Amino acid sequence: MRLELGDVALRSFTEHDAEALVPLANDRQVSRNMRDLFPFPYGLEHARSFLEKVNQPGFGHVFAIEVKGELAGACGVHPMHDVYAKGAEIGYWLGRRFHGRGVATTAIGALTRYGFETLGLERLEARVFAWNAASARVLEKNGFVREGTLRNSVFKDGQLIDSWLYAKLRER
Repeated sequence: MRLELGDVALRSFTEHDAEALVPLANDRQVSRNMRDLFPFPYGLEHARSFLEKVNQPGFGHVFAIEVKGELAGACGVHPMHDVYAKGAEIGYWLGRRFHGRGVATTAIGALTRYGFETLGLERLEARVFAWNAASARVLEKNGFVREGTLRNSVFKDGQLIDSWLYAKLRER
């Protein structure tokens, strides 16, 4: 799959992405805004493991983010289950050198449309660490609304911090 969005594209990951992933992901400023499942330091073995899993059933719908043909990061829609089955959590990250250029905003706009139009979801949500205002702005620019503050909900880097719950509903 490939979605062209001007200079930005979303596409399926391939095994050939491993070496390009490492310098993007092996950055403390990137990993500090991710769940602990995203390792730091991030080496070639982590990239290969991720690429083995990414296209398997049950992993969600995960895409590489490209800028002018160069790997820049990743984003995904992770469907929920049981009574929450009409919703999904989204996640995203970019290599630091791609920050501040509107790349994440463009990618999340496309990912949101994919969730609603292709997957038929009714609700998308994202959780953002309270210290990551840039990520909150990406969501807000795409029509996500902050529904609440989850107080002391994240333990990261030895700190107990708040996170914000953002959501967007399918427009009817």
